[in-house]
Amino acid sequence: MTHTPPPGGGLQIEGLTYQVGDRVLLNNVGLTVDPGTSVAVTGPSGSGKSTLLMCVLGLIKPASGTITAGGHRLTGLLPGALTKARRKHLGMVFQFGELLPELTPVENVALPMLLDGADHRRAYESATRLLEELEVPHGSTPTGMLSGGERQRTAVARALIAEPSVLLADEPTGALDPKARENVADQLFRICRERDCALLVVTHDPAVADRATAEFQLQESRLIPVERGARA
Repeated sequence: MTHTPPPGGGLQIEGLTYQVGDRVLLNNVGLTVDPGTSVAVTGPSGSGKSTLLMCVLGLIKPASGTITAGGHRLTGLLPGALTKARRKHLGMVFQFGELLPELTPVENVALPMLLDGADHRRAYESATRLLEELEVPHGSTPTGMLSGGERQRTAVARALIAEPSVLLADEPTGALDPKARENVADQLFRICRERDCALLVVTHDPAVADRATAEFQLQESRLIPVERGARA
């Protein structure tokens, strides 16, 4: 399958600060994820990893800092413009997929394109190609009847359908058995490299983090680079 890489320069985060009450979760955080590369963020539960993703998505507003995806600044946009930019430049894979179980995989994956007003046939053809690439059955079986690994690969396909510049993943293998974890991780990192998409993944799984181009640990509200072979 041919693919035109998305324009822009991946993901840039500069000076990101966020706190809840007196608790600072992100303190002057900076991070760059270039197209075709991946960054894993690890750290204990409650350290702010998912908060970082929610800031990038624009679902929570940081106290300060800038976020740029695909060469387009996301921070400071009005709600309508932010929603458009999010749909165009960002894809998101949640831990539990967040799919509609009664729909087929093709219907789930095509949905973002259809909501943006795309032609029905084009959306379904694009969804089918992605599902084939990710080795997901795409017949009339409802998504809820698929295996856990197949459902999560369907979620990856849905996040990629709009050809985003940046893909975000929050514990994408956390709810899967070991074999399915390996398969989903293989496909997730492979397809992002092949599509020249910047990947930012939050994970507790060292085997997933090891696949990333670089790894950072969120400690005391700051991102600390992790040296390979030196993980605690």
